[in-house]
Amino acid sequence: MSTLTLMNRAAEIRDWMTEVRRDFHKHPELSTEERRTREKIKDYLKDLEIPFKTFEHHYGIVGFIKGKGDNTIALRADMDALPIQDKKEVEYASQNTGVMHACGHDAHMSILLGAAKLLKEVEDRLQGNVLLVFQPAEETVGGAKQMIKDGVLDKDVKAIFGLHVSTEIPTGKIGIRLHQMNAASDVLTLRVLGKSTHGAYPHEGIDAIVIAGQLICALQTIVSRATDPRDSAVLTFGTIEGGSQNNIVADEVTLTGTLRTLSPKTREMLNDKIAQYVELIPKAMGGQGVLERIKGYPALINHPAWAQLVVDTSISFLGENSVLELEKPSMGVEDFAYFLERVPGAFYQLGCRNEERGITHPGHNDLFDIDEECLPIGAALQAGCVLNSLSRLS
Repeated sequence: MSTLTLMNRAAEIRDWMTEVRRDFHKHPELSTEERRTREKIKDYLKDLEIPFKTFEHHYGIVGFIKGKGDNTIALRADMDALPIQDKKEVEYASQNTGVMHACGHDAHMSILLGAAKLLKEVEDRLQGNVLLVFQPAEETVGGAKQMIKDGVLDKDVKAIFGLHVSTEIPTGKIGIRLHQMNAASDVLTLRVLGKSTHGAYPHEGIDAIVIAGQLICALQTIVSRATDPRDSAVLTFGTIEGGSQNNIVADEVTLTGTLRTLSPKTREMLNDKIAQYVELIPKAMGGQGVLERIKGYPALINHPAWAQLVVDTSISFLGENSVLELEKPSMGVEDFAYFLERVPGAFYQLGCRNEERGITHPGHNDLFDIDEECLPIGAALQAGCVLNSLSRLS
């Protein structure tokens, strides 16, 4: 299928994609609760005569388009919504109180279904196969890990592509980096243990609040003094809890925070440093420090050759000025990174900003919306990436 034909066909299914997206938007479901969402995807795949597979322990679903040859290219869309009250005054606003597709996953699913429709129409001419990955729980537990564990990449997948809508980029353009796109994350819980006593006699206790204060200040120097200034890292503490009364020396303080890093080496180095500080600073002050690290998503690192394929595909479809090479990676995280650790591929941002229509609100905002003109563009680009990848591999 030629570039022009694919773009024209995508434009012809725009209204259908819009209807699909608005239905998802009206009925959002939180991570690990995507039951209705999966049922709707099943219905759409049945209508397209695309065989699919579901799973027992989560609401993910994969479809498979069988072409000619053994090579398989995967496309992924996430499914879950956020615990946010939708405040838009539109016909398709969320009908589920306190739940909203405020990050564009409704658009991602609609785009993947649109790409599936386009590719199914040329199934007999495909030089390989297409795996359609609808993944739950991107916002919380990292549903990509579970789907990988369940073997979704075991079908000789040669490459995988994913996208995320962005209201920072105008409709008709994409944003991409040929290497690193997103940071890695770790969730940290620090407990400082001391000894309580009367506030008038602090020398008879061990003040966990004072120790925690020293620890917070010291830990911030890890980023400023132990990290290569040409690298990037962010250490943020979002909560601190401790003490019971104004005149009692606190015997325990708990802090929670997040560490964001770009390089795997820096990530492990900083976690080692944090562990040392949490052990030694409280000990030097007579207390005890306990650290719990929950390892979050890894850094999302594009494979340059496949990211360049996305660039070339966008230029061929949308023109030379359609690609914004992002200057810096995002310190946000994305569990598509787990897929890219297993197979080559690329992740990019799809512009959905329309200032004339007031579509400028960022993701995770209660007024978030998209310019729905991005839907056929995204479907055509994803389908184009599949066709160009299979052509390259043949």
